[in-house]
Amino acid sequence: MPEIGMILREGKGKKVYATDDPDKAIVFFKDEAMAFHGLKRGRILGKGEVNNAVCEHLFGLLNANGIENHFIEKIDARHSLVKRCDMLPFAVKIRNRAAGNLAERIGIPVGQKLDPTVVEYVLRDTDMDVDPLINHTHIYAMKAATPEEMARIDEICFKVNDLLMNYLKEINIELIDFKLEFGRYHGRILVADEITPDTARFWDSSTHEPLDKDRFRRDMDHVAEAYQEVLHRMMGVG
Repeated sequence: MPEIGMILREGKGKKVYATDDPDKAIVFFKDEAMAFHGLKRGRILGKGEVNNAVCEHLFGLLNANGIENHFIEKIDARHSLVKRCDMLPFAVKIRNRAAGNLAERIGIPVGQKLDPTVVEYVLRDTDMDVDPLINHTHIYAMKAATPEEMARIDEICFKVNDLLMNYLKEINIELIDFKLEFGRYHGRILVADEITPDTARFWDSSTHEPLDKDRFRRDMDHVAEAYQEVLHRMMGVG
């Protein structure tokens, strides 16, 4: 494993470390869980190992389909080596069905299919109680990304959504919504951060039971088992 240096950033479920190579970083996945902007905290046993393996699998799927991302290789159960990106200060939420605060904000029943798919942009790493919604003009005013970069980001989001929806359908999981984050790497826009049950809503296609962090948010039982089930189904598909 490359030598681990200083912490570059720490989020709800990960720590990102510098390495002796300025182009590479190491991600460590934690068992700690957080919801409602830190108002609810706890641990989901084994979550870090599951999320690391899910990232390896899904980022590998993206790579195989020509969608460039930061993943290089899984180092061990909780560490992965990634390209060290200059992260953009916003995230993109891609929503296929109404869930979470979207249902509350626009008055659509939870579970209703969204046509067209809803794409939202939110600021990252703020001290506010909710992720502030922004749009393209905010992003341009902030000088956070260029119109050309935003066109690329939007294109990638829909490609990833189509790819993941079709793949997950094979393993009886419906992709309700998910978050993507992006970074610049030598001038190129890459998908970065993670795609896991922490950052996506995965529902069992037959029962509509959540297989993601919503179980933790809503004080449901079998949280760790739900994460494990997602990974188990992925590992069962070639």
